[in-house]
Amino acid sequence: MSRSSYDVIVVGARCAGSPTAMLLARAGYRVLVVDRATFPSDTISTHLVHPPGVAALRRWGLLDRITATGCPPIGTYSLDVGPFTIVGSPGTAETPVAYAPRRTVLDKILVDAAAEAGAEVREGFTVTDVVVSDGRVTGIRGRGRAGATVAEHARVVVGADGVRSLVAQAVRPDRYHDKPRLQCSYYTYFSGLPTDGRFEVYLRPDRGRGFGVIPTNDDLTLVIGGWRYTEFEANKADIEGNYLRIFDLVPPFAERIRAARREARLVGTAVPNFFRTPFGPGWALVGDAGYTKDFITAQGITDAFRDAELCTTALHQALSGTVPSTTRWPATGPPGTGTSFRCTSSPRSSRSSSRRRPSWRTCSRRCTATPTR
Repeated sequence: MSRSSYDVIVVGARCAGSPTAMLLARAGYRVLVVDRATFPSDTISTHLVHPPGVAALRRWGLLDRITATGCPPIGTYSLDVGPFTIVGSPGTAETPVAYAPRRTVLDKILVDAAAEAGAEVREGFTVTDVVVSDGRVTGIRGRGRAGATVAEHARVVVGADGVRSLVAQAVRPDRYHDKPRLQCSYYTYFSGLPTDGRFEVYLRPDRGRGFGVIPTNDDLTLVIGGWRYTEFEANKADIEGNYLRIFDLVPPFAERIRAARREARLVGTAVPNFFRTPFGPGWALVGDAGYTKDFITAQGITDAFRDAELCTTALHQALSGTVPSTTRWPATGPPGTGTSFRCTSSPRSSRSSSRRRPSWRTCSRRCTATPTR
């Protein structure tokens, strides 16, 4: 069993992990990022990167790589609720559009950027355990594609490994603002279904149904549709049929999609809604590992980018010994996450807890300095 030492190990190399590793490596830290997947590879996702996320890609110097793939810009959002439709532009003068790249495209760009920044990237690496010494996370154990078990050690381990985070399972952070699964949604891709640069949403609350239409790479359009999770058992025997029948609720769109060609199998899931305490002695959580919510607002990628920047700033201040008082999350979590979470979950479930999420200023002290949990 080998042993190395890093400043930071990041577990998970998709849209939260790779930016975290990239930004830390650019700041001069020795970073290892591991993922059991190899890239390019796909994962279930709504794809959409809202303008704040696009602005992050521009700050990181990666937006040109996204546009070079032919991913179409999305300049208009449209919300059709039946009696009326709301249409508007999602961005600002500096960042006027959104993009919805395939995850085979986006994640590969992010992984490559982390490697180019100087992070060591290990694809096809399965983490089997988190190393804890005297109440503090000090590293990971796992095996690569060759099968040899290795132990790697670091001052901080960042879990960017999704809603079923192994890092979170190991450190067992408090979980709060807990909501049940609210909807189950499924999607596939169609050709011959142009959207003219629009992200289209159709909601029929009286029927408990809705769907979204998002242009992506290769002249394809992602169409995602779903229903209340309470109907999962009743509908699971014919998921595809129920998915296709949603479009009949909007006859003009039903005509459009009947003229299109389906290009992939149907995939989908349902997710819980919760926050986890995002840091502790020797560890931190970013992306869905720390904050997961229903994907009806398609905020996951944008929030992951924001998490990566906030976590990186806090860790840089802690690892370098400079912790200004201005670096913190507001009481509800990262900027915007409280609003997003309430919009996603509160209207359809019980009232949220008043629990406040710790600030990243606290993280920059506690994550690297506290000797015991």
